[in-house]
Amino acid sequence: MSRTESSVLERIVKSYDVRGLVGSELTETVVEAIAAAFVDEVGAAGGEVVVGRDMRDSSPGFAAAFARGATARGANVVDIGLCSTDESYFASGTLDAPAAMFTASHNPAAYNGMKLSSAGALGLSFDTGLRSIRDRAAEFLESGIPAVDQPGTVRELDVLASYAAYLRELVDLSGIRPLRVVVDAGNGMGGLTVPAVLEEAAGLPSLPLTIIPLYFELDGNFPNHEANPLVPENLVDLQRAVVEHGADLGLAFDGDADRCFVVDERGEPVGPSAVAAIVALREIARVRAAGDDDISVIHNLITSSIVAETIEGAGATAVRTKVGHSLIKAEMKATGAVFGGEHSAHYYFRDFWGADNGMLAAMHLLAEFGSQSEPLSSFAAEFSPYSDSGEINSTVDDIPAAYTRIVEAFAGRGEFDELDGLFITGLTSMDEPFWWVSVRPSNTEPLLRLNVEAGDRETMERLRDEALGLIRATN
Repeated sequence: MSRTESSVLERIVKSYDVRGLVGSELTETVVEAIAAAFVDEVGAAGGEVVVGRDMRDSSPGFAAAFARGATARGANVVDIGLCSTDESYFASGTLDAPAAMFTASHNPAAYNGMKLSSAGALGLSFDTGLRSIRDRAAEFLESGIPAVDQPGTVRELDVLASYAAYLRELVDLSGIRPLRVVVDAGNGMGGLTVPAVLEEAAGLPSLPLTIIPLYFELDGNFPNHEANPLVPENLVDLQRAVVEHGADLGLAFDGDADRCFVVDERGEPVGPSAVAAIVALREIARVRAAGDDDISVIHNLITSSIVAETIEGAGATAVRTKVGHSLIKAEMKATGAVFGGEHSAHYYFRDFWGADNGMLAAMHLLAEFGSQSEPLSSFAAEFSPYSDSGEINSTVDDIPAAYTRIVEAFAGRGEFDELDGLFITGLTSMDEPFWWVSVRPSNTEPLLRLNVEAGDRETMERLRDEALGLIRATN
C-alpha cells in the first residue's frame, strides 16, 4: 500500500464527509482502509453497519470494497444497495446501526465519496470522528488492516418500501387537492425514490398527484445536466417543463436526493428559506397539537430573516446555528428541535432521527400548498418578503486583511457577531430598511462566502457591491 494512497487522505477527508476524484484520489484500497477505521471508530465490531450507494459507475465497486474493510474488522454489513442518502439514514435509524453512503451528492461524474453516520443516523464531522478515521486509515494503508478472530458477514436488505411507507405515515397527502408536479431527478436517486414515495411503485395507495418525470433514468454520468439544483442553469429544464405542462409546481432533487428545490407555476424558484418557514409552521403546529409547548426550531445564520420571524411568530424558539450539515444534526439532538432548515435546501426532522430529508420537506410543502387554493407564487410570497444576494464566493489570499477592511467599513453602521465568520446586522434607522451581511470562510479552500439580505433590492444590491469590493480589494 503506497505512501501516495496514505497522503491522499489529507485531501479527501473533508469537514463533513469524504469526497474525491475516482481513481486518482478515491480508490478501492483507500475505501477498504477507511471502512476498517470507521468500524473501529464507531465500535461496530460484532454489530451491524449499513452500506448504501448511489447510481455512479464507481459506487458498486466502492461499496464492495467498504464491505471487505468493514468485515475484516468484525462488522456485519447490511447492504441496502441503490438508495438515496436519506434512505440510508432511514436504515441507520431503524436498525440503530452506523451507516456509510457512497455518493458525491451534486458533484460531477468524476467524483465519488462517502457520507458516514454513527448509529441512529447521527452525522460524523471532522471534529467528531472523521479526523480519527482519517488518521487510523492512514495507518492501515501503511501497515495493512489487522485481521480479527471473527470476521463479519454480509447480508442484503431492501428498505425502499418501508422507507416510503414511513414517510407516508409522517405526512398524509391523501386529502390534498389534485396537483400536477414536474419532478427533475437529474438522473440521480430521486428517479428511484419519487415513484416509491409519491406514486405506487412501492405498493402504496395512489395520491392526488400527477407526476411528470424528467430524467428519472439512473445514470451517474449525468447526461442531461449536473444534479446540482443550486446552480441556476440546472433548473432551466424543470422551469420550462412546469410552464409547458401547466403544472402547479416543480421539484428538483440533487444527485443523492437528500436536497429538494422548488419552482412555482411560473417556473420561478421558491427559495429554500421560504420552504423552511412553511415546514417549520407545520411541524410547530403538529407537536403543539400533541401537547408540546417547549418547541425549538433550528436555522443557520444565513437563512432569510423570515425563517426566525416565522418560528418566533408561531410561539416557538428559533435556534440560530453555524452553517454545516453534521453540526446541525448534532444541534438537533442536543436541543430536541422538531425541525431544522438550511439555506442550501437541507431540511432536518426530529421524527427522522434528526437527519435531513429532502423528500420529507417536499411532502410537507405539497401538503400545505395542496390544502389551499392559491397558486404557489402567491402562496409562497408571504414567506419571501425580503431581497437576498444568494451566496457569492471570492478567492482571497489574505482573509484577515479582508476582515479588517469589512470591520472598518461597517463600524458604527451595524452590530457584529462572530458565530460563523462575520455577521453584521444593520442598526435600526428611519432612513434605511433592515439588512444583514454575512462573510464566512470556507472550511477547505481560500474562499470567503458572502450573503446579504435587505428589506428591498436596492439596499441589498448596494451592500452586496460594497462588501464584494472590500472582500476583493488588494492591499
